[in-house]
Amino acid sequence: MVENEFPITDVLPLIPQRYPFVMVDALKEFSKTEVVSSFTILEDNIMTVQGGFTEPGLVENMAQTVALHTGYDYYRRGEEAPTGYIGSIKKTSIKKLPVVGDTVTTKAMILHEIMGVTMVNVKVYNAEGEEIASGEMKTVIAG
Repeated sequence: MVENEFPITDVLPLIPQRYPFVMVDALKEFSKTEVVSSFTILEDNIMTVQGGFTEPGLVENMAQTVALHTGYDYYRRGEEAPTGYIGSIKKTSIKKLPVVGDTVTTKAMILHEIMGVTMVNVKVYNAEGEEIASGEMKTVIAG
């Protein structure tokens, strides 16, 4: 990977998740306080049911977008992506579920990050730019 060449489509070195539980497929933007990912819903995705992506799939996409932020930050320092966990989820709203073939874009704004705990505001958009899900999440690096 070459730093700052976006989008980065080889995200596996940046996140601890592995197939079949990968819910991000590109890192589109990165800064200290924001990250943007994209994800195309495929028919064989473990979170796809009867041609539609599920609510837990969207929540996991949000969490993995945060993991992508942390993992890319570690990558830039020459370190391996850490394992993390969802500590809490608040104010989650899912307005619309994507279907097989849709690509969603997920934007996470880092509100606070201290001692391995990250608080974020996350929004998921469909290809038309319509917000389809949002929430606040706290993630914790294992350790």
